[in-house]
Amino acid sequence: MTKFLTLLSREVKSCFYSPIAYVVLCFFLGLTGLCFYSGVGFLSRGATERTVVEAFFDSIPFWIGFILIFPPITMRVFAEEFKMGTIETLMTAPVRDWQVVLAKFGGALVFYIVLWLPTLLYFVVFQQIAKADAANAAGAYWGSYLELLMAGMLFISVGCFASVLTQNQMVAAVISFCVITFFFLGGLLSFFTPNIAPEFRMMASYCSVLEHMGEFSKGMIDSRRFVFYGSGTALMLLLTHQVFQFRRWKA
Repeated sequence: MTKFLTLLSREVKSCFYSPIAYVVLCFFLGLTGLCFYSGVGFLSRGATERTVVEAFFDSIPFWIGFILIFPPITMRVFAEEFKMGTIETLMTAPVRDWQVVLAKFGGALVFYIVLWLPTLLYFVVFQQIAKADAANAAGAYWGSYLELLMAGMLFISVGCFASVLTQNQMVAAVISFCVITFFFLGGLLSFFTPNIAPEFRMMASYCSVLEHMGEFSKGMIDSRRFVFYGSGTALMLLLTHQVFQFRRWKA
């Protein structure tokens, strides 16, 4: 456990030592701040059943920014190590392969969580100024951020898998972006093709991050989502581990 914590600390520090981390942070906070402001402005035009939480987490600019943050967060986790040759030192260290994979995943996940923490202030400031709640129930807050955490875990694991496939960071970023975008478009399949077969509609709904957020932002927690994101994350990390082992013994 001590070795894993040491690796995790190393990965977290490397995330925050990278200049691109602060570029991502500024871009992300600027975009989410704009989304929150526009959502509140839209709701102020007239009476509506939607809450501020639902409006914030259900806008096109929000989801565009959400998709774009994963490639820069994960593209360097393995690719940079292979390119710089530092992976050889890591491979010869007395640590297990699964510890390396989980540490790199955990480091990216910690940075992802840090990105979202400042957004909690949006709702605090709104309640102080408007003297009203941004949601109908506390479960809407918990549900929304729980969905963000679970979806983030899945997409970070996708990014780690893309990064372990190559030593070129840009290639890793493109692969992860394409997979995540395809995932989103697959979830929207039922909206674009209304005549789709019921089986495919059900599958698209089960995989749709947008529909999941729609449920969670209303405080409706569906246990099936835990199974979906948990199994998907585990599968991608298992594939990452297998590729990492292959590249290790090949080297």
